[in-house]
Amino acid sequence: MDDKTYSIIIKKDEINVDHEIKSLRLDNRGNLNKKIGAIATFIGSVRDINENNEIYSMFLEHYPEMTEKSIYRIVQKAFSRWKILNIRIVHRIGSLNSGENIVFVGVSAGHRKEAFDCCQFIMDYLKTQAPFWKKESTNIGQRWVKARKEDKLALEKWKD
Repeated sequence: MDDKTYSIIIKKDEINVDHEIKSLRLDNRGNLNKKIGAIATFIGSVRDINENNEIYSMFLEHYPEMTEKSIYRIVQKAFSRWKILNIRIVHRIGSLNSGENIVFVGVSAGHRKEAFDCCQFIMDYLKTQAPFWKKESTNIGQRWVKARKEDKLALEKWKD
């Protein structure tokens, strides 16, 4: 991938958004990449309400090898589809409280449309294809989070 860089991080601790955005500006040698004209980011958080129930916390688990391979495939598709310079994906696992960040997706590119489209593409794929299992603790007990129809429909626009 010559001058393209990417990072996939799966961790339990909080996401340092400032660090991630600064990292999107760098080339593969750690220098400021002056080809970058746009950076698009997405940050997903644990909501306090889902399906009309109050959410106290969420527990995320995954199978590391499967998850990393799945996200790597998403990154490869993104690089093949757009002229992207850097992709950073940080996804949390473990126990998270309502209001905490779950995921950071950042994309840098020469132009804003590529950055926006690629960022949305990655998030749509993460939401539907990356193997994370989520259990919510709610005011009526615990439950596994099911795939949403809207998320699957959002993915359809990216099909080749």
